[in-house]
Amino acid sequence: MREFLLGLRLLFGSGRGNRVRFFLMTAGGSLGVCCLALVLTIPQILDAHDGRDAARQPQSASARPAGATLVLQRTDPYGSHAFTRVFIAKGTKDAGEVPPGLTELPDPGEVFLSPRAHDLLRDQPAVKGLLPGHEQGLIRAPGLAHPDELFAYIGTSPDKIADEGRALKGWGYSYAPFPAVEPSTLTYLRFALGSLVLLPLGIFLSVCARLSAASRNRRLASLRLLGLSTRGTQRVNAAETVVAALLGSILGLGEYWVLNQVMTRTGLPSLRWYPADGALSATTVAVCLIGCPVLAWFVGRVSARDAAANPLAVRRTAAPKRPAKWGGLLLVTGLGIVVGYCATGFTDRPANSVGLNTLLIPAGILLTGLGLVLTLPLISYALARRLARSTQSLTLNLAMRRNEVEPGSTMRVVTGLVLLVFSASLAQGVLIQLEQVTRPSAPVQDYSLALSALTTEQRRGLADVPGVRAHAVTAESWTDPEGSADQPWASAVIGTCDQLAKLVRDSKGCVDGKVMRLSDPNAGTGQGARPGDELRFRLREGGKDRTLTISLPRETIAYSAYDPSAVHGADVLIPPSALPASARPEYARYVLTSSSDHDEVRKVLDGIAAVTPTAEVEPVGVNIEGLQQIAVLETLLAVGMVMGLVIGTAAFVVSATDRAMERRAQVTAVTLIGARARTMRAVQCVQVVLPLSVGLVLALVTGKLAEASYLITGGGEIYWDFAGVPVLALAAAGVAAVSAVGTLPLVGRRIDPELIRRD
Repeated sequence: MREFLLGLRLLFGSGRGNRVRFFLMTAGGSLGVCCLALVLTIPQILDAHDGRDAARQPQSASARPAGATLVLQRTDPYGSHAFTRVFIAKGTKDAGEVPPGLTELPDPGEVFLSPRAHDLLRDQPAVKGLLPGHEQGLIRAPGLAHPDELFAYIGTSPDKIADEGRALKGWGYSYAPFPAVEPSTLTYLRFALGSLVLLPLGIFLSVCARLSAASRNRRLASLRLLGLSTRGTQRVNAAETVVAALLGSILGLGEYWVLNQVMTRTGLPSLRWYPADGALSATTVAVCLIGCPVLAWFVGRVSARDAAANPLAVRRTAAPKRPAKWGGLLLVTGLGIVVGYCATGFTDRPANSVGLNTLLIPAGILLTGLGLVLTLPLISYALARRLARSTQSLTLNLAMRRNEVEPGSTMRVVTGLVLLVFSASLAQGVLIQLEQVTRPSAPVQDYSLALSALTTEQRRGLADVPGVRAHAVTAESWTDPEGSADQPWASAVIGTCDQLAKLVRDSKGCVDGKVMRLSDPNAGTGQGARPGDELRFRLREGGKDRTLTISLPRETIAYSAYDPSAVHGADVLIPPSALPASARPEYARYVLTSSSDHDEVRKVLDGIAAVTPTAEVEPVGVNIEGLQQIAVLETLLAVGMVMGLVIGTAAFVVSATDRAMERRAQVTAVTLIGARARTMRAVQCVQVVLPLSVGLVLALVTGKLAEASYLITGGGEIYWDFAGVPVLALAAAGVAAVSAVGTLPLVGRRIDPELIRRD
């Protein structure tokens, strides 16, 4: 206890420099704890989404006893979002079973809406067609997965849902039918957040606990020479680091509380939650308030070990010891695992993420990242020693001699930036893997709508939606129900040659204005349809039915359709001029196509909803719930990358500021000898930029190897992400430039000789 109190007295009574260092340790620790709390709370937010979704699921049975309450649930796409409507026909039984968020079941003609659906109905009155009845009230938060959900309970009569309605038994299941993130993809999320946030965060907190290590060690060595025991010296040092970490943890939790309140009101793209979802749990508070001070305690003990064991060497600035090599062992071990998996990419049987590989791949990548950080001081020491012996430049000699004496001090400044580049490479790999898993195999995306549900103006509006490349109409020939079973039929595309070319992968031999046969070697043809057979298509013109009869021609267009595609298997191309201007084929579909990029698909779906809010859209080959999950994952990855950037930048700012204060005495001494300010600025810049450049190159190489091993075991088609190399190289160059600018304030304009006094 005495050593602890002594540490606190030294902390607050040993000058402005120590107080500034304590402030930096506290501020840096608070930022790290805030990021840690956010990472730990993300699974809690997703679980809260799924829990409310599961609690409102209707328990039903196909057997419908007399007087049973009937329920029918429909989930349809509205733009890029899912719109869920639950039709309820109250009976005499189980009518008191109320879902979360409601106080009573709706009567026939009553509608309860979520706040987002309420706003949509106000802004888009055409949505009224999806919601028969009058609005009775809003669904409260316990009945909604998230604040932006489109959800409605609609009261109806039993006869209207008699065919498909099921008897209501109650509400709630133990699982959500469509979780916010599928369990299989949670592995990607955990791995990505661990690599992007937790690894840099651990290094950052360790850096904060070792600020001003040189001056602190000299002070501890003085206490040791005055008679304080070895353990007592370590306790004095730990008192300062633990108090700073504890205070930083409390401030960080407060920062997270404010951040949670702000983010629940502004939201993130594709991810919204209620304040209670992101509330700090007891586990998160315990990890932050106990784990961070414990980490600071161990780091403080290790940093004070030399001062306590050999105080004379510290006070007299003895020749520095070579940095430990065991960090290089971690790097070699991690690279061995990573390179081994990369080598399987050149074989016929690449490794997969099954069995033991699920543990080895993350372990290899984390060991590589951790080993890279711990090896940087050794690399900086070796490089500085070699250059200092061989160079004739005063600037380079001064810079390298300082790095040789304190290699760890320089690397504390650049470690966060090096890890930022390493983590960015991994983030590229995770995004590529998600794209391969979730992106349709075709480069285009088709959308199919019932032609009968669209007016002429709506068809023109849909064709002009931003992102839509082409449009056409598909229809099937009419067969007489009373005719023979082998009468021919075929599917047709009604459009021009240019429209067909944009809808398919390749087409040859098309002539505008002619009815032509379509031939796709990868698809079957119509039921018995041969050249010369007559095909009949039912048309609707002026309120009357008529029939268009065409003869299947011999002229053939060879085409190759995408898979999936709305025109896959089409047998005949009919030009629009072959139909009367006001005629509309029956049982036809209006087809649009766009790029298959997820952002483009969401934009087109939202554009379709703006033109025709009530039309049912079938995104060919795309599941709306899956599209929403992709958006959530991309948002969470973006959050992880932003947090990694914040942590890396904060590590640089905190370390650079501390280094400026730590080096004032040395800079003053060299300046008084006669060195110019320009020379000192160049020295400070070289001290940081040279080891940083070496670290960035290593981060690029090891990061790309780690990314390749991840992609290879992921089972996708892309193994080597060469397209991402220029982006990372530019990012690394930008990091080096920013760090060079950041070293300029390390040399002040005012020279104070008092700074070179001995303690």
